[in-house]
Amino acid sequence: MTSDLTLEIAAVAARLVVDEGMEYGPAKRRAADSLGLRTGGRRGGAELPDNELLEDAVREHIALFCADTQPAELRALRELAAQWMARWPQFRPYLCGAVWRGTATRLSTVHIELYCEDSKTAEIALLDAGVDFDVASAPGPRGQPIDTLLCELPCRALQTHVLVRLSVLDHDDLRGALKPDARGRPQRGDLVALRRLLDADLASDPAGST
Repeated sequence: MTSDLTLEIAAVAARLVVDEGMEYGPAKRRAADSLGLRTGGRRGGAELPDNELLEDAVREHIALFCADTQPAELRALRELAAQWMARWPQFRPYLCGAVWRGTATRLSTVHIELYCEDSKTAEIALLDAGVDFDVASAPGPRGQPIDTLLCELPCRALQTHVLVRLSVLDHDDLRGALKPDARGRPQRGDLVALRRLLDADLASDPAGST
């Protein structure tokens, strides 16, 4: 049974995710710190919420405070992702994270995974498109660090620039990536799947089309 403290951490972390665009891990830690709980795997006797519990809290926060603005912002980010994924078919792009899961707002990072031989080919593609980017690293699915390319792309619908994180993975990583989450939901989708989401968004809210 989930403790009250864990639920409280999830609620505070959800606000940080939605209102400040934080990623789940840092949001959990800041939420626990803000509640005066100790650092470590357990904080003040409370377990940190898992990602599923935090996502549930994020959806509740959106429903309460952002229901009138979030759907249009989500659609704008999905359209931006689709635009750029269509330019990179050779990298087998997959959308993941909040934009795929449907919990993104205008402050969210767009997470796209590229399945290719090495990051240099993706870097060349960005250079050819005139996109400035930074190179970083992150833990990969097999425990090895992977290259990530960070860039800010213009989003006309939101009249701002959006942070896009491109994670460069091996072709062999794709099979494991397609496994559903604990609730049986896909954790990422290719351009075809993303376009189905966009069509569903439009069907449910025709006035929200941009």
